[in-house]
Amino acid sequence: MNKKRQFFPRQVVEAGGNRWDWALLPIVLAVFVLLAYGGQQMARPYELGQALPLSLDPANLPYYLLRTTLRMFIALGASVIFACVFAALTTKYKLAEKVLVPLLDILQSIPILGFLSITVTAFIALFPGNLLGVECAAIFAIFTSQAWNMAFSAYQGFRNVPAELSEAASVFQLSGWQRFWRLELPFAMPGLLWNMMMSMSGGWFFVVASEAISVSNQNIKLPGIGSYIALAIERSDLGAMGWAVFAMLIAVLMYDQLFFRPLLAWADKFRFEETGSDTAQQSWLLTWLRRTERTQALVAWCGDLLSRSIALFRLGHDGTSIRARRHTQARGAQRVWDAVIAAVVFYALWTLGHFISTEVGWGEVGHVLVLGLYTLMRVVVLLLLAALIWVPVGVWIGMNPRWASRTQAVAQFLAAFPANLVFPVAVILIMRFHLNPDIWLSPLMILGTQWYLLFNVIAGASTIPTELRHAAQNFGLTGWLKWRRYLLPAIFPSFVTGAITASGGSWNASIVAEYVSWGATTVKAHGLGSYIAEMTAAGDFPRIALGIGVMCIFVMGFNHFVWRRLYTLAESRLHF
Repeated sequence: MNKKRQFFPRQVVEAGGNRWDWALLPIVLAVFVLLAYGGQQMARPYELGQALPLSLDPANLPYYLLRTTLRMFIALGASVIFACVFAALTTKYKLAEKVLVPLLDILQSIPILGFLSITVTAFIALFPGNLLGVECAAIFAIFTSQAWNMAFSAYQGFRNVPAELSEAASVFQLSGWQRFWRLELPFAMPGLLWNMMMSMSGGWFFVVASEAISVSNQNIKLPGIGSYIALAIERSDLGAMGWAVFAMLIAVLMYDQLFFRPLLAWADKFRFEETGSDTAQQSWLLTWLRRTERTQALVAWCGDLLSRSIALFRLGHDGTSIRARRHTQARGAQRVWDAVIAAVVFYALWTLGHFISTEVGWGEVGHVLVLGLYTLMRVVVLLLLAALIWVPVGVWIGMNPRWASRTQAVAQFLAAFPANLVFPVAVILIMRFHLNPDIWLSPLMILGTQWYLLFNVIAGASTIPTELRHAAQNFGLTGWLKWRRYLLPAIFPSFVTGAITASGGSWNASIVAEYVSWGATTVKAHGLGSYIAEMTAAGDFPRIALGIGVMCIFVMGFNHFVWRRLYTLAESRLHF
């Protein structure tokens, strides 16, 4: 029976171990505080701009849709490059792996408004008096909502290359460049594409925050669907919101048919199994391109260029050369590196302590920690409820390829649907029926992030080897026995991937879900998200940094005490 690849090898757990992630956390927070101070100073001489002229006329929607889609694809391209570079560095260099993996774990815990509150002023300073700075800030914000899960997906794919394929690559003396194109990237491609699709859809959730920027009591609205939705919410225009939803539906259908579906059908050839697959997706566009002579000529020309580069960057020695021997890392260099990290950590801790005592006070820190506990309870409860609903649905879709192809566009649209459009309904219901915002605003946190769980479960179920499915049928597994012995172990690594991404996304979503406005009415729940949203709107950079730092601590603690243990469980028991 073919061995299914493991998504969480021991190296993943060790690389992000206790020492490095908790050591890097104060360093990142100290850098963030320094940047916050810089942003506060830079905001004084630079005008962040007045609201650009926007119109709710539906005739402008095609132009706005084009601008938003262009920003998202630029961010997606940058995210793919970042993910590949990150995976290549961390899998080739042990020192880079020890630093970059926990660093990325910390960066994904920083909310998008945290990046926006600093990068807006920084980009405006780079391009003074030019709209390009604000455009770069918006693209960077979308990039931060797409890149992290793609980087982890590529990293896990590169680390999980089967031993027999790695041995074959060593026997054939493949160089690092050749291994990347011939082995590592093809093996990681199916999972990377599914995460690209989820990142593209999930990016729509943060489009409103990235195109309608509110910082330092000033508003910047770039032409786009996000700013169109923000303006419609500000003016309480339900008709305009309906037109925005219709435009988004058209966009999702177009890039599903013209971009993702052909890529998924093409990437099916990279599935790692010994028997033929009966779960391959079909794409009319890919079939048409394969029958087009000029397209084939272009593909052949690109393939020829890649083949030349692969031949050019080959190893300059054979396996018997001294240069082919593995070099062990000197212990002295490792100790020097540890000492440097320790010194930087102590300086970062001193900087954070000085910042707290002089800018915000320790009493404010205790208050923010209590708010973080409120948000933590919401995240845990909502994640459990989402798992009970979407795990069975995701397994059913992934195990039925025909339904997977039919529901793919629907799932992408639901994932791309900005939860901000539901917020006005929540405000109206809460105000009309005098509901408790602490309870009834909570579901808004999971609306845009539950799809990470669904998409990863679909991806895990669809990659179950065909021979394993046949074996389960031959043994007559049914009911809970089938779930316990077959389905849950098969999808558990993917479930953990989706759960950790959904958890981090829920923390990010709390900033907009716990502080909701509709026209002149504002409803807020007690939590860390509403605290950061209020401080961002007021331009209080020290408290923005405090709220984001506390959020990073909560996310890192949850990752350490929950997700790492689930990683170990997936690696030791629940896998095939």
